[in-house]
Amino acid sequence: MKHFLLLFLFLCVFSSCQNKANNNNTSEDYSITVSPDAIQPIAQDSIAYFDDFPSEYVDQRNVEVWLPKGYPQPNLDYKVLYIHDGQNVLNAKTSYTGIAWEVDEKLDSLLQKNAVEPTIVVAIWNNGKKRFNEYMPKFPAEVTESAFAKAELKQYSGFDRLYSDEYLKFLTQELRPFINDNFQVSEKAADTAIMGASMGAHISLYAMMKYPDIFGRAGCFSTHWPIPELGAPFMEALPAAIPSAETHKIYFDHGTKTLDKVYEPYQLEVNQMFARKGYDSTRLMYRKFVGHEHSEKYWKQRVQHALVFLLQ
Repeated sequence: MKHFLLLFLFLCVFSSCQNKANNNNTSEDYSITVSPDAIQPIAQDSIAYFDDFPSEYVDQRNVEVWLPKGYPQPNLDYKVLYIHDGQNVLNAKTSYTGIAWEVDEKLDSLLQKNAVEPTIVVAIWNNGKKRFNEYMPKFPAEVTESAFAKAELKQYSGFDRLYSDEYLKFLTQELRPFINDNFQVSEKAADTAIMGASMGAHISLYAMMKYPDIFGRAGCFSTHWPIPELGAPFMEALPAAIPSAETHKIYFDHGTKTLDKVYEPYQLEVNQMFARKGYDSTRLMYRKFVGHEHSEKYWKQRVQHALVFLLQ
């Protein structure tokens, strides 16, 4: 049995899933060992907080790990769902719009109905200033690294390069090993999902393309396809990078108002790319939500569709 990080603290705070773990009990690299003999199932869902999670590749950031009621169950490796813009995922107080997706509540309800398999959630906060540069795929590299692209990036974001490859190295080489070592989770790609909205959708798709042996499921909400100078080359290069339909699943959606109102023709084209690679309705789900806008309010309303599709 693996060791489980901060289980003593979880047991102490299970009566309130918003109570914060005591960071004084962790070292700088967040390594701690708990005796397996001391582990007991938690009475209700809990959240572990890791402030300023260190990285050699990107700026440090907060990470939250949600555990469902009853974790850990014996002889069960939980699925893992990684979600970008983590401050908007679990807690409205930390969301920059004041609205959270409430993924914890939705998963708790779905688990009670046996609509999804037991899953933990890893919510990764974004770095506000570099969010676009970390989430925009560095693909194709010859375009994103051109002098013209760098000048456009500098003008738009204040930084003249993309950091998405470094961000994915943080996920795959630092954060994921930490989760695998300290929580009772499956390491199979089919049990590992990644999800985000807008530019978070881009980096979720890119993660599955670049690391298909790690991320077998991706959820892409309101993917912001029409990006000047970078969006078209990315879409042109996309077909060659789509992973096998035999082993992967993907969810796409969008609304019909505000930014989302222009997404449909792009998304239909992308759907065809995946269809030509063998993705049918069992491997790709596409939903259009009439009247929905480009905002947390609406992603909150429809996230359960992706959860059921990706976590069955």
